[in-house]
Amino acid sequence: MNALPANPPDEGRAALLEQLGSRSIVFVGLMGAGKTAIGRKVAAMLSLPFIDSDQEIENVSRMTVPELFERYGEPEFRALEQRVILRLLENGPQVLSTGGGAFMNAQTREAISSHGISVWLKADLDLLMERVSKKQNRPLLKNPDPRGVLERLMSERYPVYATADITVPTRDDRKEVIAGEVVCALCSFLGIAAIATSDEVDP
Repeated sequence: MNALPANPPDEGRAALLEQLGSRSIVFVGLMGAGKTAIGRKVAAMLSLPFIDSDQEIENVSRMTVPELFERYGEPEFRALEQRVILRLLENGPQVLSTGGGAFMNAQTREAISSHGISVWLKADLDLLMERVSKKQNRPLLKNPDPRGVLERLMSERYPVYATADITVPTRDDRKEVIAGEVVCALCSFLGIAAIATSDEVDP
């Protein structure tokens, strides 16, 4: 199997960007799925700006996400998140990474559908546990049984994430590999010949 190049060939990238138009590529999925890390790589591959909605929320509020949760509670945080994402979606084309709960909001889903292409990074429980256990900044996991919380979130959220335009399984592999698979999936979704392999191009 041919390895994916670090950057798609220019004409392939141009075709993808032309089809994308002013839409954003929006990453959705649970915490720990790699939305920010993979999103950055995809943005670099396509020469698009990258924005993390959680980072933007922190910039706007001048508080961290855990502080916002603690001070205002989840419903208030979700309302702010929705406003920030709706505003960000007006600035495409770009790659936008969203918080794990953002896609659960029907209005946010509708806005993403109108102004973007949603990409679900689908991860299994063991991978998510391994990744989130390394960070202490997950408000929803401040619980004696974080694995149980993640299992519950998966059962609640995966059916909704499954409505995203594109699903890309993620695993413990190099970020470049997963990002390349996202770009291939985007090409397929947009009806463009895959820009991953090099010599097998029709004359």
